[in-house]
Amino acid sequence: MLFLWIIIFCASLFILIKAADYFTESAEKIGLVLKISPFIVGVTIISIGTSLPELATSIIAVIRDQTEIVAANAIGSNIANILLIIGIAALVAGKLVVKRSLIDIDLPLLAAATALIAVILWDKQVTMGEGIVAILGYIVYAAYTIKDDKEKRKRPEGIVPGEDIPATREHRHHFRKKHRELNLKLIFVLIFSIVFIYFGADWTIRSIVNIAELIGVSSSLIVMSAMAIGTSLPELVVSVGAARKGKFELALGNVFGSNIFNILMVIGIPSLFKTLKVDEATFAVGLPFVIGATILYIFSGISKKIHNWEGMMYLLIYVLFIAKLFGLF
Repeated sequence: MLFLWIIIFCASLFILIKAADYFTESAEKIGLVLKISPFIVGVTIISIGTSLPELATSIIAVIRDQTEIVAANAIGSNIANILLIIGIAALVAGKLVVKRSLIDIDLPLLAAATALIAVILWDKQVTMGEGIVAILGYIVYAAYTIKDDKEKRKRPEGIVPGEDIPATREHRHHFRKKHRELNLKLIFVLIFSIVFIYFGADWTIRSIVNIAELIGVSSSLIVMSAMAIGTSLPELVVSVGAARKGKFELALGNVFGSNIFNILMVIGIPSLFKTLKVDEATFAVGLPFVIGATILYIFSGISKKIHNWEGMMYLLIYVLFIAKLFGLF
């Protein structure tokens, strides 16, 4: 029976991740057809899309009255994003170069979001009021990011070469005309991906609960370990691929955006429906590790480089986290 539920967990998680990919791709194209700025599409649709598996499973967990899964989900994913993804990316690339914009803007915002969620989780529950504060925090982050991008575009160095030449305008017109014809197909894909996201998330939560019962551990342990690694795989592929090509800003920015969304929205939105519980494993192990991982990430960022030996250290700390989670020391 345990083996069957493990297969169901892997299959449902795969369906959830693939459906989230299709949702993001179709929503992004619809946004561009509607002439929404590509940057705004990136800040909103793409950042939501990469964290959609976490958000969907958290909402289903609340519906199934497994509210302790929500905080474990967000925290486990953030720990994996920092220690696992950045660790592997640094090892693959040899070193990651941190750009000034990430140090000046993203690092302080990630630190502030982590500090906020630590305060919110301190009483081992998340109320509707606290969830609203977290959601407002994300809205402020998104608004600030969009405002900063607009200011950069006003500067001479922010102008994109060839943006206004006739050939470029003609290309954009052809792109929009082509994609208007695909509108119905995109909407069809969007709707079906939402359906598959729901069923994927539902069966992921069912399998987690059953696996936890069969092996005699809390659901939060499965969520912070196996599920966190599974839902971080898309970000891992993006970040490692970007790091190998020397696109360090994409490799690191992918983690920043995902982590801020996880902390503020994946915990904030489900708390609007029901007060969330925070179990002992999440509070005593997950919370200290996510704070520690974030501080480590900030110091690495300030140094402007993350070397391969630091990547190895990140991975060793992640192994320690998993060992501590299951009481191995």
